[in-house]
Amino acid sequence: MTQNIKPEFIPNRGAGKQLYIETYGCQMNRGDSEVVVSILSEYGYQYAEDIAQADVILVNTCSVRDNAEQRIWGRLNEFKIHKKRKPSLLIGVIGCMAERLKDELIEREPIVDVVAGPDAYRDLPRLLSDAASGARGVNVMLSREETYAEISPIRLDKNGVSAFVSIMRGCDNMCSYCVVPFTRGRERSRDPQTIMSEVKDLFARGYREVTLLGQNVNSYKYGEIGFPELMAMVAEVSPLLRVRFATSHPKDLSDRLIECIASHPNICRAIHLPAQSGSTRMLELMNRKYTRQWYLDRIAAIKRAIPDCAITTDLIAGFCTETEDDHQDTLSLMNEVGYASAFMFKYSERPQAYAARKMVDDIPEQEKIRRLNEIIELQTNLSLENNRRDVGKEFEVLIEGESKRDKEYLCGRTSQNKMAVFPGKGYKAGDYVKVYVDDCSAATLIAHIVE
Repeated sequence: MTQNIKPEFIPNRGAGKQLYIETYGCQMNRGDSEVVVSILSEYGYQYAEDIAQADVILVNTCSVRDNAEQRIWGRLNEFKIHKKRKPSLLIGVIGCMAERLKDELIEREPIVDVVAGPDAYRDLPRLLSDAASGARGVNVMLSREETYAEISPIRLDKNGVSAFVSIMRGCDNMCSYCVVPFTRGRERSRDPQTIMSEVKDLFARGYREVTLLGQNVNSYKYGEIGFPELMAMVAEVSPLLRVRFATSHPKDLSDRLIECIASHPNICRAIHLPAQSGSTRMLELMNRKYTRQWYLDRIAAIKRAIPDCAITTDLIAGFCTETEDDHQDTLSLMNEVGYASAFMFKYSERPQAYAARKMVDDIPEQEKIRRLNEIIELQTNLSLENNRRDVGKEFEVLIEGESKRDKEYLCGRTSQNKMAVFPGKGYKAGDYVKVYVDDCSAATLIAHIVE
């Protein structure tokens, strides 16, 4: 159940305390960190950008891959320096890793004072109060109702242009390699009225792009309102508001959603559609609930209705029993779709997931690395080819700020979510400009503004 902690029942230990938060993993975690800062600000905590000033350090964690967890174990070890310098410092682990490894965190890391799962963020004021009194604060209860719907996140991205809006939480798909259903619980969708209130407030404050977030965002359903209807509602807030979404599941990518995107110019021409593998045999073992042909049919439907749409994906190399033929199927899928970009990983066994319990992780590590490197090399070439096709074309770009490499240049994204850099004196973050693409790399479009 959702816990509603009333302020009068919690000592006001946060007054004037500095809160530092580090976020790892997916966009959902970034959105959650903004919710956490909002909750704790109500109890007097002040957000700090400098860890050296912190009275409380929270690490918002990811459990999707072993590498992400190992990074966090290493980071906790580094925090011992800060704890030694300031013994009153409180350190908390929150999010998916807290949910999955509560007991190990408590036993292995004495510096950890607070452990809170993704559905326990409302309880953080009490947990921190307990920790300040010398007791460990722990809450990893999962909820079937919690969506943090009415909480207005405090935006930590300082560009003031783009914002994440979480519209649902949890996952029901039970992919055999994935631990997310165990760390984030069952799917539940947020009241659309609270979503619309948040989006309208963001637009009024000058934000010009929102990304709707969910573990499987296109399975959103609240009463009679499905994801296509919600997308249309958000897009109609203003033609000046760009709308993106992540991450979509191929089985839920309906014709209605494709039609909705095609009919709203301000819904961005970019769809992230994780394939994971190009082999139907592997997809069945992964419990992805679609075949290679179903996936390609969805790609064909996108390209028919939205010819200028950029398609991106996730790919896993070396899942249980994957043969060289299965691997070649993935490479051929990449070539057939022509992905603009991809997130690519080698399979790592995740305790609790079905594959860890029922399958054998039988692909040698060196073979996983070889296959992953082939996928990465191919995708680098595909991304370069994709960007080269944009040279000589004009695109509308939403300026995000100065280029990190050259302060004389500005940067921003096209509707297809491609980063463009260009000279831009007299323009600022939040402005829309039309640019002409002169050149490119595999990652960036190099352009100039068309006056």
